[in-house]
Amino acid sequence: MKILKTLIIFFSIGLITQAQQSLTLNEALQKALNNNYGIKISQSNQEISKIKNSWGAAGRYPYINLSAKANNSKNINEAENFTSNGLIGDGSLNWTLFDGFSVRINKRRFEELEKLSKQNTAIMVESTIQSVVLAYYDALLQVEKLKTYQEVMALSEDRYKQTEVSKELGTAVTYDLLQAKNAYLSDRSNYLLQEVSYKNALRDLNYLMAETGDVSFTPSDDFKAIPVNYSIADLQTQMYDNNKSLQNQFVNQRLLENSIAIAKSAYAPTLEFRGGTQYNAIHSNYEVRGESWNKSANIYGNFTLSFNLFSGGSKKRAMQIAKIGEEIGVIEIEDVKHNLTNSLANLYELFLVRKELLDLADENLVAAKLNLQISEEKFDSGVINSFNFRDVQNIYLNASQRKLEAIYNYIDTHTSLLRMVGAIVQEYE
Repeated sequence: MKILKTLIIFFSIGLITQAQQSLTLNEALQKALNNNYGIKISQSNQEISKIKNSWGAAGRYPYINLSAKANNSKNINEAENFTSNGLIGDGSLNWTLFDGFSVRINKRRFEELEKLSKQNTAIMVESTIQSVVLAYYDALLQVEKLKTYQEVMALSEDRYKQTEVSKELGTAVTYDLLQAKNAYLSDRSNYLLQEVSYKNALRDLNYLMAETGDVSFTPSDDFKAIPVNYSIADLQTQMYDNNKSLQNQFVNQRLLENSIAIAKSAYAPTLEFRGGTQYNAIHSNYEVRGESWNKSANIYGNFTLSFNLFSGGSKKRAMQIAKIGEEIGVIEIEDVKHNLTNSLANLYELFLVRKELLDLADENLVAAKLNLQISEEKFDSGVINSFNFRDVQNIYLNASQRKLEAIYNYIDTHTSLLRMVGAIVQEYE
């Protein structure tokens, strides 16, 4: 009877699952990488930095302006009235030919800013992958917990019905029936609460995938952890080479060096060229003298060489500030490296502990399951009472939960380790 009841419950889960669309981890990751809000925003910012990275924005090319103006007037005076219609066309070119190599310096700055934007997108991708992996396995964790609660609830319900029969036969008292009923209701409550946790986990996963439709997904991968071995020295080498936060710090340092170059360029002279042409056509119509035209064109081209000899020490202060900023950047790089080294060591120790806890939880579950099977037989034969059997049930439930938590905690630490050393994209691509 107990086996049949358990099969019915799991069969009902299967029907619910079939009503939903199955989803593998790879599919979840693909959906998130295509649709995640944070990734889309980061990609748009990257596109902006790409557009800004141009020689035109850096100041290499001249500015060309064209303008046209019409002047119309009617002049009334004692001597002779007349009307005047004038057309003025103007074209000018302004070009900074030399400004202390600031054009080249600005172009390098735009290139570094584009790299920084790409790095920020890569960081967002890594963060999204980690979040999706953890959300996916959290959903699996919650559904596995739900199965455990269902299994224990089935046992409690069966025990409750057996006690009802025993009371009718006179072999059990009302106290025993109330105890069995309370145990069943408690397990039922735990099951309902766990059902809510499972639904919330699915909603969190859908948010990361930016899924707003009515499609309901259910994770289909196995909830298991595959232990792997790592060397702390190898992980540290990978981290120094691939960690995106550290690489961003290097880009920031190059931007600080660029600031020094810009400050130096302020000491150089500036050579500018200004050229253009102006065309004037004026038509006058006198009441007595008749019409007259006045046309003229002016073409000009001028070079200006300027050199700022003194500006209140602003250039010197700018240079000093830029050099101090570079020194701060060097310290920040060392700070980031040291912090990452400590974090990696802490995470690696936690990884080893959780790996061992995973083995212990597995052994504990095997023992608890065997104990439950034996105790169930003893309870059916009347060797142990309902209190003893309930204790064994709780031991099994706790062992099952600890095993599931151990699997998730191991996956959590492993994923964090992969992200820290910059290998999470390769792991899940």
